Formats: sequence, C-alpha cells, structure tokens
Amino acid sequence: MTEQAVALVLGGGGGIGSALTRRLAGSGYHVVVAGRRREPLEAVAAEVGAGVEVRLADATDPEAVDALVEGVTEAHGRLDAAASAVGSLLLKPAHRTSVEEYRDVVATNLDSAFFLVRAATKAMQRSGGSIALVSSVAGRFGMNHHEAIAAAKAGVEGLVVAAAASYAARGIRVNAVAPGLVATPMTERLTSNETSRKVSEHMHPLGRLGEPDDIASALAWLLDPANGWVTGQVLGVDGGMGTVQPRRTG
Repeated sequence: MTEQAVALVLGGGGGIGSALTRRLAGSGYHVVVAGRRREPLEAVAAEVGAGVEVRLADATDPEAVDALVEGVTEAHGRLDAAASAVGSLLLKPAHRTSVEEYRDVVATNLDSAFFLVRAATKAMQRSGGSIALVSSVAGRFGMNHHEAIAAAKAGVEGLVVAAAASYAARGIRVNAVAPGLVATPMTERLTSNETSRKVSEHMHPLGRLGEPDDIASALAWLLDPANGWVTGQVLGVDGGMGTVQPRRTG
C-alpha cells in the first residue's frame, strides 16, 4: 500500500488538470494523471518528476473510468482524492447546435463527471475521501450562445449536491469550482484574438481572464482534508463575473 495520499486527476494533461497536478504533487500526493492522449500526460509527468504516474482512459467511457479507478486502488491500496478537469467549449445558440454536437458536449462535460463520481465513491466507501469537479459560470449565469455547455455544467452542479448528500455519511466530500473564462489551450481560439479577449476581460469585474492556477488552487483547496467540513459546494472562481457587475469603461 502506498504510504502517501493518492490523488487521481482525470484530464490531467490539460491546462487546469496539469496545474492541479503540480499543486497536488507539491503538497505531497502521489498523483495519477489520466486522459485519452499519452503525450500531454507524459509531458506533465516529466515536468513534475517523481510522484506522478500516467494512465490512459477515456473519461466518457464508464467501463474505462471504472477500470482506471480500480487499477489505481489495486496498485496503491487507496484513493484519497479525485478530480475531473475534463471539459470542452461550444459557443452556439440552441437552434444552430446539432444533435451530435450537443451529445458530445454532454458526454465530455457531464457524463465524464458522473462516471468519475460513480467510480470514485465505490473506491472511497471505507476510508472516505474528496471529489472535486469543474462547472462553469455559464451553469448559473445566463450567457448567449452557451445553451449546450450551460445545460451540461448545470448538470454537474446538480450532481455535486446530490452526491454530497448521498455520501456524506461515508466521509466522502463532493464539491466543484465554477470558473469564468480561463486562458488554456482549449480556449485559445477566443483568447488569442485581441478583440474577443478584450471583450471577455471586460466581462470579468477583476479585469482579466483566469489562469489555470487560479482554478487549480481552488480545486486543491477543496480536495485538502484540512477543509474537511466543506461539501456540496460550488465555488465561483470567475473574477466576479457571476455575481458582480463588470466595470464601466470611459
């Protein structure tokens, strides 16, 4: 059995997932990073060094997620923390969104979160643990052209409160963060355009886009057993976008 606390980061090769991996490894966790593509996962593992392990899994495949979690617990005898940083972004109004696009958004953002909760809670039944997911400001704050992603992320928030209720007696905490727009490879199409970036920055009262570490620090805080009286919460990490009016210009 691994003596260190063990954390699983699904989507560990992405911007937020890799930032979370760095934080967890720096806090003493043995971190298992998982995703569909080996190269970005191995890049994170090589950067962080000892204490990071790479495993391949499709987060939208329930059997693959089950096998991933079972493999981690068999190898290490424990799973203390699990996070999903899997996501996608589709900006289209409902009438222009194809059924295939909608189903892909839901599979990537909601199904993956559900499958991780489903597998991780089985592994944490005896010893407890913490699960952290990623929602979005769009899940609770109306934004045009966000129908599919808003539906999926609102589902994540419903999953958080229901699972927190179901597993509290087992000592399993379930929480999420709800970011605004974060500058990651996934959002590069928006953030690399100067005009759209300035518009997006203005929408955030703090006047800037989020960075991956802004979100990773909140996820790490939620996973930390030192914050063991926090469950069923969705923490807005959005530069004030979801609750504060943007700054006026001129």
